[in-house]
Amino acid sequence: MHAAVVEQFGRVPTWRQFPEPVAAEAEVVVEVVATGLHPRVRSQAAGSHYTSEGSLPLVPGVDAVGRFPDGSLRYFVASSETRGTMAERVAADPRASVVLPDGADPVAVAAGANPVMSSWVALRRRIDLASGARVLVLGATGASGRAAVQVAKHLGASSVVASGRDTTRLAALGDLGADILVALDDPASVGRAAADVDVVVDYVWGRPASDVMRALVTARTDRGRRLDWIAIGSTAGQDAPIPSAALRASGLTIVGSGQGSVGRDAFVTELPGIVEAIAAGTVAVDAQVASFTDVSTLWADADAPGTGRLVFTTADR
Repeated sequence: MHAAVVEQFGRVPTWRQFPEPVAAEAEVVVEVVATGLHPRVRSQAAGSHYTSEGSLPLVPGVDAVGRFPDGSLRYFVASSETRGTMAERVAADPRASVVLPDGADPVAVAAGANPVMSSWVALRRRIDLASGARVLVLGATGASGRAAVQVAKHLGASSVVASGRDTTRLAALGDLGADILVALDDPASVGRAAADVDVVVDYVWGRPASDVMRALVTARTDRGRRLDWIAIGSTAGQDAPIPSAALRASGLTIVGSGQGSVGRDAFVTELPGIVEAIAAGTVAVDAQVASFTDVSTLWADADAPGTGRLVFTTADR
């Protein structure tokens, strides 16, 4: 069989012959139909993700839609960090899968499940999201942030403030449920616009998060009211200088959400709702489709502005 293979961290993978997968106990061999090139997959291939085992060669890919031996078409999560889903076949645990609803687009599910999952699990598992809560999404112009705007509304938020760097993408978020749009490069404006939110979904971290945190806490009319800040991504930097006064003089609580802070079972439990929301169009997904044979050529340019999440597919999908 063929697979996208990373021979050296930081180098693009090549589509080449690779040994067939061997199913462990409770696993089955799945025919891959479509798999997304997510930022998480890029960090896996670079060896920079915090879960990296440092083993080479590896096949990247953390999730996919595949045809299972019983003929069902399912979204599933990879069982291995080194034998991922960017291959013609992969061993998978059926317990970490969900059957696609009739008529669901495999490409949309492959493109959307990972970015949707990040905010969905954060809001369902890391905090107690009250019905009618007000939410700020930092980094709302990326794929995960765009999904988070929609997910927050779907899970009961009464209003969403969307903040991001890309002004063109930011302007489009009003059609997806964002009530207030504000540029991330103006922390004071973000703080004023989101002064009374209950939850912050943060994909940027770094200095921008610190600046917004300071401005937001200062602008709150009731500083003692609880404010849940969920750190999910770090596009602006791995470290953020947290102002201690913001913690001492407000109801600010900071938590993280990701592998480790949320167990695998919790992720799996949320899969049916996530896949259903994408299949029904409740959460809109942008995707661009390419053949696995073009993985080396397209890898570096997949996240160019204005494009959807790149999804690699097999020729006979």
